[in-house]
Amino acid sequence: MKTVFDASGNIEAHLVMHQLQQAGIAASIEGEYLQGGIGELPAAGNIRVVVPDDDVEEARQVIADWEAA
Repeated sequence: MKTVFDASGNIEAHLVMHQLQQAGIAASIEGEYLQGGIGELPAAGNIRVVVPDDDVEEARQVIADWEAA
């Protein structure tokens, strides 16, 4: 699994994950529950959307199209 998106929060991560899933890409979220540790952990880069290695390029294109919209 490779990271294709570093989210600023849970909502953003879920929006991206659902866009990828609608495009037929098996995406998931890692670090979703680490926000409770802010103050003890770095404030950024904890929540990531990941996809299988073979889907990285397609996922990045879906994300770029979503961000442009």
